[in-house]
Amino acid sequence: MRKFTPFLLAVLGVVLLLACSSSDKETPAGDSFDVSFTLPASVDVSLGGTCVFTVKDGKAPLTSDSFVLESQAGVSYLCPIVASSSEEFSVQLSKECVAGYYNVFIKREQRKKSFGRLYLNIVEELPEDFTPDAGTTVYGRITAGEVGVPGVVVSDGVEVTATDAEGIYQLKSAKKWGYVFMSVPSGYEASSQGVLPVLHKLLKSDARTLERVDFSLTKISGQDNCKIFFLGDMHLANRTGDTRQFGEFTADLTDYMSAHSGELMYGVTLGDMTWDLYWYSNNFYFPEYLELVNSQLKGLQIFHTMGNHDNDMNTTSDYAAAVKYVNDIAPSYYSFNIGRLHFIVLDDIDCSGYDGTSSRNYKKSLSAEQLAWLKKDLQYVDKSTPLVVTLHAQLFYPTSTGFKIDHDATSTEQLFSQLEGYEVHFVTGHTHMMFNVTPQDEIVAGRNFHEHNAGSVCGSWWWSGYLTPGVHLGQDGSPGGYSIWDIAGTDIEYRYKATGWSEDYQFRSYDLNRVSFSAADIAQCPSSVAGKFDKYISAYSGGGKNEVLINIWNWNRNWTLTVVDENGKQLDYTPVWAYDPLHIAGLTVPRFNNSGLTSTPNFITENFTHFFKVTADDANVDLTITVRDEFGNTWTEQMARPKEFSVDAYRN
Repeated sequence: MRKFTPFLLAVLGVVLLLACSSSDKETPAGDSFDVSFTLPASVDVSLGGTCVFTVKDGKAPLTSDSFVLESQAGVSYLCPIVASSSEEFSVQLSKECVAGYYNVFIKREQRKKSFGRLYLNIVEELPEDFTPDAGTTVYGRITAGEVGVPGVVVSDGVEVTATDAEGIYQLKSAKKWGYVFMSVPSGYEASSQGVLPVLHKLLKSDARTLERVDFSLTKISGQDNCKIFFLGDMHLANRTGDTRQFGEFTADLTDYMSAHSGELMYGVTLGDMTWDLYWYSNNFYFPEYLELVNSQLKGLQIFHTMGNHDNDMNTTSDYAAAVKYVNDIAPSYYSFNIGRLHFIVLDDIDCSGYDGTSSRNYKKSLSAEQLAWLKKDLQYVDKSTPLVVTLHAQLFYPTSTGFKIDHDATSTEQLFSQLEGYEVHFVTGHTHMMFNVTPQDEIVAGRNFHEHNAGSVCGSWWWSGYLTPGVHLGQDGSPGGYSIWDIAGTDIEYRYKATGWSEDYQFRSYDLNRVSFSAADIAQCPSSVAGKFDKYISAYSGGGKNEVLINIWNWNRNWTLTVVDENGKQLDYTPVWAYDPLHIAGLTVPRFNNSGLTSTPNFITENFTHFFKVTADDANVDLTITVRDEFGNTWTEQMARPKEFSVDAYRN
């Protein structure tokens, strides 16, 4: 016989509308119907199994009574009570029963009493000789095709363990975070709930109660070669035409997936899927986000990273701010494996300073508890395994001379120390712009570290595409879109895919002889605000001196740029910080050209890196611009000059 502690004896016999016969020895239906028993928060039961409930004060139900389960969908099941005494009674489970919450009633003829709610947990049989160790509060089995999977790492966010040869794990958990998660192992996939991989489950009982949580996996082949899509800030809030524009993004991604059907593909978000301010004013947060993404993306598991706008602003602690996200999406930090890569998802938004208002006083920092968990997780990861670490906020940031650390110094150095000796690719969002740090950059101090600040799905919070359809850009002029990584073993190739454009769209050129802005462009802007537009006028006031500006948004120091004029002369280029002219024209001008402005508008064009200037010999000489990445991909534009500048000339 399988061994259980008394309060875990498995559960609830259910037979739809099944009538039960009475015993001649039972009290007739006209009695007081006084029944009392202990109803646990959750019960575990194998398919078709039985459960024993403890009777209180000798007040047992009759075997002629029915044990009624009412599902959350309102469906009622009449359940046979197969044995009853003054101490306990047994109920048998139908094979048609599914896991979930049920309201529990006892029915005696026409009378029915409510006894509360429980969670029915359908589990598989464990080996007959298994008994949880002393002190264990959470245990379970991880299976693939009913076979236990050994070596799967499991955690409650504090403690970390791995499954044994039978796929069984045990945790002495204080249940602080209220969930348990598995680090999906290489060569397997978790089951899916829409786009979400089922890698974490919420706990149902307090730390005094032993409970069982199982996970299922599917073994797959060929995972060493796959594609990963990194999806930066989405900021879905049911405003500025965001759901329409999001549909353009999902259509683009779906088309790409269709063109590469037969290949394994996964998605990873980089945070800010939602926008906390509009959770309340527009009633749009995670359920609405999931409904939208599940209706538009099929056949893609998406692992999620938490962003600052995915925290509940109406709370006063970092823990409370994450509750809605954890309940609906994923743990705020966890790990998983795809092929020969180990992925680590971290939460670097510390909301400890929240005061319950929209001030959202957060810090870009990693908690000590999170770093302690990471140290334990890495004990299961060999140094030869490349790490892909996603965080919402950037670790580094460009400066005029290179990069700086743009993150809490103490926790960042602790993170770097723990990752020492690994090849690490940090993938971040938050800025809505793009930059790349390589191991050759001085800031990483000789470590094999990369950072890919990977742009955004929403561009400038959907504003440019809302004001100027077809111009969908971040504040640095990088197009709204997503990153595509091709994985071959431990080799990684990455590129950026602009929504609505081909994969060959990797840079944009401007003939500065034809680019100019003036006060006339914002004639309706109040004078009290108009001065804030002057920086764009100063940057582009006409008379471009035969200069050509090139925006290469995914540039890193291992890329090359070659510009040759029509006479075969190679032109020298100069890296510069610049304002992207198309973003100025498509977003900043219409935002300033508003008679109702009382302050500088948000989301306007930023001065940023990844721009380059060349000077042509005259206004009419044509140029051949060639950009090459570190993987040997080349992209070329035959630039016929003069090249006119207008929004329509660059619209997709």
